[in-house]
Amino acid sequence: MKFKYCLLFFLFTLNGFSQSLMTEDILWSLGRVNGEAISKDGKSLFYSVSRYDKESNKSQTQLYMLGIQGGNSQLVSDAKNYAGNVCFDGGGNLMYSKDGQVFHDLVQRNLGIQNLEYSNLMPSPNGKMIAFSRSVKIDKIKSDYYPDLDKSTAMIFDDLMFRHWKDWEDGSYNHLFIGKLTPDGIQQESDIMPGEPFNAPTSPFGGLDDLSWSADSKWLAYVCVKKKGKDYAISTNSEIYLYNPESNETVNISEGMPGYDKEPRFSPDGRFLAWLSMGRDGYEADKNNLIIMELSSRKKYTLTNSWDETINHYQWSPDSKSIFCNVPYRGSIQLFEMVWDLDLSQNPAIRFRQITKTDHDYNGIIGVVKNELICSRTDMNHAAEIFAVDIQTGQSRALTQVNADVYKLLQLSPIEKHWIKTTDGKDMLSWVIFPPGFDSTKKYPTLLYCQGGPQSALSQFYSFRWNFQLMAAKGYIVVAPNRRGMPGWGSQWNEQISGDWGGQCMKDYLSAIDQISAKRYVDLNRRAAVGASFGGYSVFMLAGLHEKRFKSFVSHCGTYNLESWYASTEELFFANWDLKGPYWDKKNELIYTKQSPHKLINKWDTPIMIIQGGRDYRIPDTQAFEAFTAARLKNLKSRMLYIPDEGHHVLKIQNGLVWQKEFFRWLNETL
Repeated sequence: MKFKYCLLFFLFTLNGFSQSLMTEDILWSLGRVNGEAISKDGKSLFYSVSRYDKESNKSQTQLYMLGIQGGNSQLVSDAKNYAGNVCFDGGGNLMYSKDGQVFHDLVQRNLGIQNLEYSNLMPSPNGKMIAFSRSVKIDKIKSDYYPDLDKSTAMIFDDLMFRHWKDWEDGSYNHLFIGKLTPDGIQQESDIMPGEPFNAPTSPFGGLDDLSWSADSKWLAYVCVKKKGKDYAISTNSEIYLYNPESNETVNISEGMPGYDKEPRFSPDGRFLAWLSMGRDGYEADKNNLIIMELSSRKKYTLTNSWDETINHYQWSPDSKSIFCNVPYRGSIQLFEMVWDLDLSQNPAIRFRQITKTDHDYNGIIGVVKNELICSRTDMNHAAEIFAVDIQTGQSRALTQVNADVYKLLQLSPIEKHWIKTTDGKDMLSWVIFPPGFDSTKKYPTLLYCQGGPQSALSQFYSFRWNFQLMAAKGYIVVAPNRRGMPGWGSQWNEQISGDWGGQCMKDYLSAIDQISAKRYVDLNRRAAVGASFGGYSVFMLAGLHEKRFKSFVSHCGTYNLESWYASTEELFFANWDLKGPYWDKKNELIYTKQSPHKLINKWDTPIMIIQGGRDYRIPDTQAFEAFTAARLKNLKSRMLYIPDEGHHVLKIQNGLVWQKEFFRWLNETL
């Protein structure tokens, strides 16, 4: 750790102690803060800090404890002894996981059975049981059929999905277990879904949000998609199940609700179970409604029918009389409170109250302590730190300041909101990020940033790859429009993009860059469009539509050929919804003809850089290969950055540094 701070000191002193600009090395030196848990007595925050080491190409995580009402941080567990998943036993004593094992703060030893894996630890409120997950082999694979051919690397598949996100299917599934939690360790473990070829928590991103114990420890709620093969590939129909450890009974309480049902949360008073629910099967970006179910009657109530916004995450109030939630709202993520009539004789009247109104993202509510919400906060100039937010006033105070000393030595970027008039007469917010020390009398190269998703919020996030602060520090103006498809502007704005990827959205991009380019500080001869995922697709489309606006393009993991992408991606529910179905269906012919970038290849006339991860199975690498081959055959200046061991996101520090250095090397060459 001392070496890390010495390195930072050296980096800053290169500039003679004056305020410095963000660099790739400084960015990767920042501590990545994650709120883990609030102690049972509500007095302490447990949080982790991950730091990356360039030489080892790995990260290490340390666990800290901090008094919420004041005091200094205390190191609880160093990087050698901590991995994550902070939780507490019935007496409020700390537990956490390390290398798949379970550690207890009091006994300082592994509570699990040696050589068995434990993930997603969740002790029951009465302290007598613990739920956890473990990978279980269910399906046969090649080695089961041909055990004598153990040097063969062949894989055999009879159905979809044969690979998902960045991993090939190997016959194993996440299963939930419950064991007795005793002073001698975890005993009498039981798989609560024996033999089932399904994942709980869900794959690939499910975790503790998929689980919840009732206050009386009689029920464990969990999320699972109990579909297999092709049916699994084309559906988002996850269900909420209640499991009774005493009777081994499992009940599906969301049956008949066809979309995603997720994040079950029992109310502290034990009266209700809440969860987030999407109404339509196959639509992964549908509006998240908040459902509450009265456990005694099993009656369900939708709290957000009259509200036109979606919910990211939520948390019950300690008195069970209201719910707090994170909501994409008008270009950032804000905190809201929902209060309702507890009579529930009919659908309750809901009152929505916005708590925060600043230009920040308030993410991941860690807990509610007295009159404050404990959550993570970011903006485009600052990585995540933990804040306490006053529920009544919305005022926030910093609890952690892990990176404060670094930011004190950095020049920050001015950020402005610009309202853009779209081609159909709508008003669209564009964030504009300026270089530190911006001088409006000078001209600057300008980047149009194209967001992914396509239904992902363009908010006050802080990315360690697509880092606007770093781009601005290199001298670029960044234009980041909240184009069609973004949440936070009502469901109509969000849903317009489905089936129209290459239509109004592209017009929104061009409206943004055209209107910002009317400012005298934009260098019209030095503009580029950059983006990843759907943003990468957008770059490929703009390459055929831009009419000489741009001098350079950068596309990361973008879809180039809609037909070949449909036939090689894994989550087909996404393609079926947003492209309206397969390319061989005649009714979809116009979508695949008019909205596939490869159909515009004869209009490509501008240098393009293409970046791709080899383990990206959402946008397979053949999309990059097709685009790069076509660009080179057209004699366009082109470059491909291919990273075989990364997926849709670049996670390893050395790969990330190469990514950023090549990104800026390309822009320096072409702008």
